[in-house]
Amino acid sequence: MILAASILGADFGRLEAHTREALDAGAEWIHVDVMDGHFVPNISLGAPVMKDLKALAEEKGALLDVHLMIENPDRYLEDFAKAGAHVITVHQEACVHLHRTIQAIKDLGCKAGVALNPGTPVSTLEDVGTYLDLLLVMSVNPGFAGQGYIPATTEKLRRAKQLLRASHSAALLEVDGGVTPDNAREATDAGADVLVAASAIFKGDITANIEAFRRSQMHVI
Repeated sequence: MILAASILGADFGRLEAHTREALDAGAEWIHVDVMDGHFVPNISLGAPVMKDLKALAEEKGALLDVHLMIENPDRYLEDFAKAGAHVITVHQEACVHLHRTIQAIKDLGCKAGVALNPGTPVSTLEDVGTYLDLLLVMSVNPGFAGQGYIPATTEKLRRAKQLLRASHSAALLEVDGGVTPDNAREATDAGADVLVAASAIFKGDITANIEAFRRSQMHVI
């Protein structure tokens, strides 16, 4: 299991300190949710904040995992690549020419991911599965931290894993939204390789929260 700490759940007034604490406690990835107020009903961080996190990621050997919940993501791919993104994930629902967008991300030297909203079938990625480096299954409707995990996501993860195998893809399967130590094992048993958590990491004791995620993989919570 790879644990990605979503800074959407952090205290923005202490963003660097909170992110550092999460990495020190064992999170491997920094997950950056970028929202434009159009594709989702919220506004969050942009590329300038990414630049501040880049130095921390390099210091800790962490991967910067950028999730673009925005319209017309092609316009901003270069900005986030220059800001230090290792993985750039776009939404299937936001891309008119998805294959072209995936290739553009790779041409910028980044890993390419595609996200699916809860209402979007896994089958929509049948023709691009082989090109993916990451497939992100949203387990909440995107836009806000603190939502509950949609139970149907577990079966969707299984279908997503099957699609990747059928495509002979080495892409990682990521799940984002309402992921907690209580459902983490359910998600990884269904095929998830990367768990994204915001409130479940940053609310309360960060170190203890991450330890709870680790114990969840041993069925000991």
